[in-house]
Amino acid sequence: MKKQFGAMLTGSDTAIDGIVNQINFDGFENAYEFESIDNNLHLIIAKDDNGKWIRIAGTEPYLSGWVDELVQQIV
Repeated sequence: MKKQFGAMLTGSDTAIDGIVNQINFDGFENAYEFESIDNNLHLIIAKDDNGKWIRIAGTEPYLSGWVDELVQQIV
């Protein structure tokens, strides 16, 4: 898995460019933080106890599909 990389998420109107960093967050050792270039979107995801990727923090509103999009770019 990557430590830092550029990523793009599909927005409701346009694509959202950002940077992803691997972080430790609230007890999650391998969380990933997406921050959009324009600082309007912030999303933190990590694997839950069952190994499923979930959103654990971030700005509202958000699209649930972003978790899957981001995971595809991480692995």
